[in-house]
Amino acid sequence: MIFEHEIPEGSKLYFGDSAKRKREIEQVASEVLYKEGFEEIVSPLFSYHQHESISDTKKLVRINDKQNNKMSLRADSTIDVVRIITKRLGRNTTHRKWFYIQPIYHYPSVEQYQVGAEIIGESDLSTVLNQSVEIFNRLNVEPLLQISNIAIPKKLSKLLNIDLDDFRHINIQKFLALDIDWLTKLVYLQHPEDVDSVIEVVPDEIREELLKMKEMCGKIAYKNKVIAPLYYAKMLYYDELFFRVIEGNEIYARGGRYVNDDVTSVGFAIYTDTLIEANK
Repeated sequence: MIFEHEIPEGSKLYFGDSAKRKREIEQVASEVLYKEGFEEIVSPLFSYHQHESISDTKKLVRINDKQNNKMSLRADSTIDVVRIITKRLGRNTTHRKWFYIQPIYHYPSVEQYQVGAEIIGESDLSTVLNQSVEIFNRLNVEPLLQISNIAIPKKLSKLLNIDLDDFRHINIQKFLALDIDWLTKLVYLQHPEDVDSVIEVVPDEIREELLKMKEMCGKIAYKNKVIAPLYYAKMLYYDELFFRVIEGNEIYARGGRYVNDDVTSVGFAIYTDTLIEANK
């Protein structure tokens, strides 16, 4: 029996202090992003192409349009926003810095509120990472910033014949079992100041990607940061530098560099719900 006051599991209900905190997060993010020249966009709730963004398509809430074409509820905003700006609005705007405040949905009834930002045609991830750091500073929270490079797991997968799923599931024991000295050093590499010693022993193609991580760390004025060179994001579009903002087992934000239709862009999403729960 479903009572009249029940809401579906995974749905969100905010009232009183939690609703106030939600509004505060969105207001602070809006002020920071408007100040940096971003404009706001609200993308459609329904999408035809979410399967191209989500690695686990079982998470999609699927429906059909009036011609019986498959579509789904918005499970990710990034690529849909980029496609709308570049393909649908391309003749009407030349603006390339956009942000959105809207939820995404996962099967069966999971809502997740986000504040997201994208800079289309930009390859320097620090341009958005610094904005996300400023938002957290203004909200008086200092979670851990973890910087990665998706290109490293991809190259290691080919170089050592390791399945990418081992990186997705952080199968450290398998990496250590290979008994490769430089790979073991990568497993334990955490601090930006230790990158130089590891660069000396890794293969050239990995050295190049580690240098990008080192350079990125130098552009971010944030003390509480580490690096995770073997982390592999589950979103299909990230291809290089990537970051997560985490506290314990909770993810406050993530973002990175990606390519869509030969256009390189950078962006991030802050998970509003997680910040609200942390404030209780």
